[in-house]
Amino acid sequence: MKTETILNTIINDDSIAVMKQMEPNSVDVIFADPPYNMQLGDTLLRPDNTVVNGVTEEWDSFESLSAYDEYTKEWLTAARRVLKEDGSIWVIGSYHNIFRVGYILQNLGFWILNDVIWNKSNPMPNFKGTRFTNAHETLIWAVKSPKAKYTFNYEAMKALNDDTQMRSTWDIPLCTGKERLKNDKGEKLHPTQKPEALLYRVLMASTKPGDIVLDPFFGTGTTGAVAKKIGRNYIGIEKDANYITGARQRIAAVEPVSDCAMEYTTKKKIQRIPFGSIIERGILHPGDILTDASGKNSAVIRSDGSIKSSIAEGSIHQVGAAAQNAAACNGWEYWFYKDKKKGMICIDEYRQQVRLEMYGAE
Repeated sequence: MKTETILNTIINDDSIAVMKQMEPNSVDVIFADPPYNMQLGDTLLRPDNTVVNGVTEEWDSFESLSAYDEYTKEWLTAARRVLKEDGSIWVIGSYHNIFRVGYILQNLGFWILNDVIWNKSNPMPNFKGTRFTNAHETLIWAVKSPKAKYTFNYEAMKALNDDTQMRSTWDIPLCTGKERLKNDKGEKLHPTQKPEALLYRVLMASTKPGDIVLDPFFGTGTTGAVAKKIGRNYIGIEKDANYITGARQRIAAVEPVSDCAMEYTTKKKIQRIPFGSIIERGILHPGDILTDASGKNSAVIRSDGSIKSSIAEGSIHQVGAAAQNAAACNGWEYWFYKDKKKGMICIDEYRQQVRLEMYGAE
């Protein structure tokens, strides 16, 4: 099954069967919201005696834990086959299943990057008062091997979080209101529809524009709707035709963002300048003395671009670290040179001068 022929479509079939027919190493990211195996044993009532609609669908029912484990192993194996070597996979679940999923992921050779806690700001109460209110679900983010060069848009996540590092706990409300798809009777079309805000963060974190996102349990199409909105391609697989009808209508109504709005914050790659370049260009010379800002520590420049102090020799970074008895040091910022005309100059100014000469303004 050629990938380009199924881009931005929903396939009405069993996810395992479809993934076995897809091209290997063909998708960039997989987001999977598999069955949780969370059947309620008894009817659950609210305080006003109305019935809580739990997950009672056939697709969430398994004969035993071992049957669920076998199913999980089978779909994860198929997913691993279609995932690119540098791709990543997200799997979401509750306490009913996520620990079993994580165990099987590791057994299949996946390398876990993070577990992310989706903290529901508006959780369903624990009506019986017999347990803590179940207010979160867990997402596992993993890759095929520790060496995978996966996408992580760190700067974009930081920008999304008011210029603070994004943490692994996400406060996002449940899907409610107009976003929740309903059937002809006004009932929830899908019992576990995920909020678009959750998928927005997942896809912004781990995909680039034009990437292919596979959702093997597509449901009502949250993954597809968000992917279309931010310029990613999707492939959806879903067995229930009723869900697909709702998903198609939903995705058709999505307006993609403009090309200029598609841009996101990235860390600009700055060309590396070795300290030896400063010596080669005659800006500084072998025998010149470097000191720290206070003048307490000093080192002499050697002809090969290394420096030597009374306690250490090596790169500007190594000797700077030794001078401070520290594990690491940015020598460019630590060392200064006393120019006869200009006074004390941080050697990072020389690096910027060479970078400008070599690569121009960036």
